[in-house]
Amino acid sequence: MQRIAYFGGTFDPVHNGHLSIARALIDLFGLDRFFFLPAFHAPHKPDRQPTSGYHRFAMLCLATSLDPKISVSTLELEKNEKRYTIDTLAELHAMHPGSRVFFVMGADSWTDIRTWREWESVLLSADHIVVTRPGYDISFDHVTDRVRERIVDLRLGRPAKLHDTSERRIFITNAIQYDASATELRLDLSDGHLDRKEDIPVEVAEYITKYNLYT
Repeated sequence: MQRIAYFGGTFDPVHNGHLSIARALIDLFGLDRFFFLPAFHAPHKPDRQPTSGYHRFAMLCLATSLDPKISVSTLELEKNEKRYTIDTLAELHAMHPGSRVFFVMGADSWTDIRTWREWESVLLSADHIVVTRPGYDISFDHVTDRVRERIVDLRLGRPAKLHDTSERRIFITNAIQYDASATELRLDLSDGHLDRKEDIPVEVAEYITKYNLYT
């Protein structure tokens, strides 16, 4: 059985924290493939219009071109409309019959999960990996008992072999200690100059400059 992970988000822009997550989870969970899944527009974030999907897709492709196990999915971008994760997960299972599909989210998405459409069904219909951030405390009080009983907190030092269970689980990991924020990077880039050069791949930074994004 193949293990395939999808990391949903706007990736506006993709940064080295995102890439660190992908590479670490491939090792930690023995993943065969890892896909970045850029959203056309996250429906639970209606307050900001993201950068064109074409640009975000191009930046992801540049950032992952040398990683053989990492690809970029156009599933949500091709729909050209706001998509809900519950619908996307159904499509992913249909695309990968016989495989184990993991959906990756950050700590901020976990905190805001109750704003997602059919959020409990989302968490029960696939395996999930929640990646914590340094200094960001997460809670389990906002989810139901049905969800809580599926949580496997790998931060407690339990062996990673727990992810071999055939039951769908929600794995919490702090294996990636990289603190970067796309929001902060957009602010950094708003004057046309990038100060935090260590946080964005060189190819992506050059693309941003060439196409005058974020200014």
